[in-house]
Amino acid sequence: ENTYLCQIYNLTLLCMEDYIVEPQSVQFLVQHGFDFNKQYSQGIPYHKGNDKGNEKQTQSVRTFFLELIRAKKPLILHNGLIDLVFLYQCFYAHLPDNLGTFTADLSEMFPAGIYDTKYASEFETRFVASYLEYAYKKCKRENCKLKDSSSQHLTVEFCNYPANMSCYIDYRHCSLEEESHNVGGGNKVPVCEKFSAYGWCPKGVKCPQSHNIDLIIDEDDRLWEEKRKKRKHKWKRRKNTEEPAKAFEEESSGKEMELAQNGEEGPPRKQSCYEPAAATELAELTPNSEGRPLEESSTDMEPETEAACAAEKEKETNGPPSQGGTHRAGFDAFMTGYIMAYVWMLKKGKDLDPGAGPWLPDCHNKLYLSGKSVPLQIVKSLFSKSSKAHSQKMKLAWAS
Repeated sequence: ENTYLCQIYNLTLLCMEDYIVEPQSVQFLVQHGFDFNKQYSQGIPYHKGNDKGNEKQTQSVRTFFLELIRAKKPLILHNGLIDLVFLYQCFYAHLPDNLGTFTADLSEMFPAGIYDTKYASEFETRFVASYLEYAYKKCKRENCKLKDSSSQHLTVEFCNYPANMSCYIDYRHCSLEEESHNVGGGNKVPVCEKFSAYGWCPKGVKCPQSHNIDLIIDEDDRLWEEKRKKRKHKWKRRKNTEEPAKAFEEESSGKEMELAQNGEEGPPRKQSCYEPAAATELAELTPNSEGRPLEESSTDMEPETEAACAAEKEKETNGPPSQGGTHRAGFDAFMTGYIMAYVWMLKKGKDLDPGAGPWLPDCHNKLYLSGKSVPLQIVKSLFSKSSKAHSQKMKLAWAS
């Protein structure tokens, strides 16, 4: 029941209208292997706003987006508010004038629900950091612990691609990184605190400190264990004093501080920041009760479609160097899907009927808002109407 068949596709797109780029964002994408030559020479063209002519009869990204709506499947994103604005504006219709109309439209476009793995990472699993690669690797580690203890765990399977597709497929090693555990204390490169907290560093690949996510998680786990031992020792020592009431009061205060720091009473102590995306990212994780055991891997297919089947850090010998991991659309999509599948496995009830209600009620239609302790709810209120452009698109989607 916790086995998924995963297929990931990268679609390299090209906006056919004038647009502004930020130098830092372009540098970020180049450092992470994004091919701008390919985008401008082979990217699938698209236009923003409302349809032009009869889009139903053309094979375009807008037609494909309507197929996603027709599927009535849950939509899963990471820190997804800006992604939803982009998807709506570029492949659907002009953006509504107000937020209420926008959320009303989204609730009808994706009736099975919209899920944000950044919200889930901060408010459900309570990770101390919630940027994408951190959350993915943390889930991966915890899942491996469950597997080693023969507990219920998540299994992901990938397709066997035929030999004639090998030139379009690029595999990535996708197991836990052991090298970080073998580094001697004297030669250990210190972790970059900014990258550790936010998943982003202004110095990029030029930063002399480590951006290794495995080392960052090691450090977080070590600090957490040290704090836990100190609290336990402090509690035992004060338990034997002549002031049990005071000891109990201080112990309670310590627990409250622990809860606040670890996110039980709010977001975790680390906060994520802006994470640029290389391209549109799509992942399909299908529950699969059958299938083969796998070595987790990833693929790229070009020119028009690139299939990816995993999201682990790219070896420095392959492509441009990147200390911060491989931020590519397919890899990011895989990590997003993996996190959601892991959270679903942890949170679902044993006797929960998937058809009885929302897929994951605690995260259903809740979008993470930066710096806020409450999410943006994707609902249609009694005071909001759907936009005219959306109503026309829904008629087009279900005309057949």
